[in-house]
Amino acid sequence: MASSIQLDIVTPDKAVLSAQVEYVGAPGIEGEFGVLPGHAAMLSALGIGCVNYTENGRKNCAFVSGGFAEINSDKMTILAESAELSVNIDEARAREALKRAEERLKSNAAEVDVDRANAALHRAIARLQVHSSHSALSK
Repeated sequence: MASSIQLDIVTPDKAVLSAQVEYVGAPGIEGEFGVLPGHAAMLSALGIGCVNYTENGRKNCAFVSGGFAEINSDKMTILAESAELSVNIDEARAREALKRAEERLKSNAAEVDVDRANAALHRAIARLQVHSSHSALSK
């Protein structure tokens, strides 16, 4: 059995990651799941959260805001609506997005799309969690 699996994370705009990794944990819509080399083929919808992976024995993470994961024995491809490596997350921008989403929800204005504001809130929270995970891993 192989000791690594090819992980590709792509969005409609760009390739975010292409690496040989030892492990991947992903936020499935029914809960987090893990993938090791030799995993059975499967397809899963993804929720908002952290894709954590181990590359050369080092733990890393990437933010994804939904999408799909296709897995076979030696490759995992994540097709995400949006994705960022934790090292690329702008904490100030994420905090601003969180503040805007909270303000929209608090306003109770008729023109506010509550579902969209809640989704923005969850994305901002997840980005900040992924950023802080990276900060903790870097220490």
